[in-house]
Amino acid sequence: MGTTLWLIFVWVPTETNQGAVQRILYLHVPIAWGAMMGIVVVSAGSFLYLWKKNEIWDRLAVASAEVGVVFGGLALLTGMIWARPVWAVWWTGEAKLTTTLILFFIYVAYLMFRAYFPPGTQRQRLAAIIAIIGAIDTPIIYFAANLWSQAHPPLITGPAADSESSLGTSLGVVLLASTISFTLLFILLVKIRYKIRKSEDEIKQLKQNHELDSVKLHNISQARGTS
Repeated sequence: MGTTLWLIFVWVPTETNQGAVQRILYLHVPIAWGAMMGIVVVSAGSFLYLWKKNEIWDRLAVASAEVGVVFGGLALLTGMIWARPVWAVWWTGEAKLTTTLILFFIYVAYLMFRAYFPPGTQRQRLAAIIAIIGAIDTPIIYFAANLWSQAHPPLITGPAADSESSLGTSLGVVLLASTISFTLLFILLVKIRYKIRKSEDEIKQLKQNHELDSVKLHNISQARGTS
């Protein structure tokens, strides 16, 4: 990440049309990529949970959603900071921005449902369905600039990008390095959140076992007293 920041703010030359504000591209795009990658991981973990009925996949889905909502919020924030000096507005209702906002709301809805719905397998199943449906928004975000020609420029990376992509230039090198860095950061944060979620589940299980043992001991003592 340190090398990536050096590439962004020192090594890569300043873009001539937009000026220094264009450097936020190297943060905004990888962060948005992390937000879209997160909902894919959430939906994949949810699907595997519905299939395998294994708590591992449910924990992975929740951990990815917790990290993904942060990336989604940062994607919106960096986009607005970039838009203000370039478009003279903080926000427009164009398709790419709107679908990204919808993705953020999907994350929020998923986490709120997990927080307030009564615990149990039904909560996990319904949350998994929300996540799988929410993943539909990811390809819409990616192709939005090409499907609806608005303020966002056409894609320069990925399968739908123009053949005259700029990835061979210094811009492409820095964008690739930044994408790798934020992908690794996403994986690290998900790993940390997964471990915390696993510890929380183990503590809950220990408490439940302790309560059951207490009830059994109480019943045994009552039975002995009666006899």
